[in-house]
Amino acid sequence: MAFAHRGARAHAPENTIAAFQLALRLGATGLESDVWLTADGVAVLDHDGVVKRRGRRIPLSAVYRDDLPEHVPTLADMLRYCPGGFDLSLDVKDPTAVDAVIEVVREVQPLLESRLWLCHHDWRTVASWRPLTSARLVDSTRLARIKEGAERRAAVLAESGIDCINMHHTDWNGGLVTLFHRFDLYTLGWDMQQDHVLNDAFRMGLDGVFSDHTDRMMEAYAAQIGTGA
Repeated sequence: MAFAHRGARAHAPENTIAAFQLALRLGATGLESDVWLTADGVAVLDHDGVVKRRGRRIPLSAVYRDDLPEHVPTLADMLRYCPGGFDLSLDVKDPTAVDAVIEVVREVQPLLESRLWLCHHDWRTVASWRPLTSARLVDSTRLARIKEGAERRAAVLAESGIDCINMHHTDWNGGLVTLFHRFDLYTLGWDMQQDHVLNDAFRMGLDGVFSDHTDRMMEAYAAQIGTGA
């Protein structure tokens, strides 16, 4: 899977409908964003989760949807303006948003739920979502944070109904990919911006990558698919 990080953010303003649409036109097989809940319970897409007003940073949770800047899309609007078969990875920065996310997907693009990836940095929080959805659940972490060791983490994730682990590209090597695959877990890598990093990721067998540079990502993706790697 080739996820366009915050849309095609190297080519258009991030987390906008235009960036998501451009990413799909460039061939991305997946879109990525961060999701938050507004004061009136609307799931919206933004990275930092704040708006700036008169020099102040106000959390989205304190702002009503109608008072947000126009460029901040709702999840529902993004799904309406980006129809079609793609995977969607959402970093659920505000865990209270998960119910709204699932509801919106089921209402606007119900077939997308099986291609939805819900990510969070606390695997216990992620595990608590298992009864709610058939979406794929993702432990987004760093290797240094896995104090119990990679094999034990893999076993715990599998036992908890979590489907996937996502780490920075510098954390991955072929051995770790094989280890997590042994537990039937998907492996994702983020912050893959350079050609050689993308090529190495596909060669070592990662199941998905995240990149700002959709064009580079798709060139590497095509090269690996073409070689049968």
